[in-house]
Amino acid sequence: MMKMGEKNMSDDKSITKWFGENLARLLAEKINKAYKGFDSEQYIQTIKQGSSNLGYTKRVELHAEALRKCLPQSYAKAIHILMKIVGEENPQETGMFKHFYWLMPVGKFVEMYGLEDFEISIQAIEEITKRNTGEYAIRPYIRKYPKKTIKIMQSWSKSNNFHLRRLASEGARPKLPWSTKLDTFIDKPEPVFKILENLLQDEVVFVKKSVANNLTDYLKVNKEVTLEFIKKHQKSNNVHTQWILKYATRKINI
Repeated sequence: MMKMGEKNMSDDKSITKWFGENLARLLAEKINKAYKGFDSEQYIQTIKQGSSNLGYTKRVELHAEALRKCLPQSYAKAIHILMKIVGEENPQETGMFKHFYWLMPVGKFVEMYGLEDFEISIQAIEEITKRNTGEYAIRPYIRKYPKKTIKIMQSWSKSNNFHLRRLASEGARPKLPWSTKLDTFIDKPEPVFKILENLLQDEVVFVKKSVANNLTDYLKVNKEVTLEFIKKHQKSNNVHTQWILKYATRKINI
């Protein structure tokens, strides 16, 4: 879930400051170091002229659209350039929007333009989520390539990288805030529950909250099957499992 409060981005002034011309200039500077052919002036002017009446979501989309016009038309080449600017991984559970907010247009770029280049896009999402988040970018891939994508997400759930483990859960939430409903596994959530099962003993709060929120979502869209999953694991003595299940069911009686 997006923690907009990390930078108070929900108010108009912050949106203007963080996702308008200032962000265009910041990204242009970073991209120019990796790709001298980037038309910084066109990019900055596009954002300056087009973003004034837009909210956060549409501004991020505008940035992605402008990047598409100013980067090489080969998606593979464009992603190669964008991956050069991502910088060091975020070592913390927090700060993904406070310190790496500027990567939101890169994630949106992958979400909007990368569906026909599965392998390249999945690799990009892996790198993005280690700094910002890939929870939104991954969803079109789940819809178009459900078996292939969920298999990769299952491998992420066993990763040593807690950002990838968190994405394995967060990206598969059926009712992820700030995103459209993911219907793919609502009727038969077993592939998602297999992922969550791998994460039930995770020690990282960042991951545990995502798992709990995923279960809370499924309680809303397929309560009977989700209750069976929860009751199956309620006898566990693992403190992290108990924390997750308690958090997931904090608003219901089971």
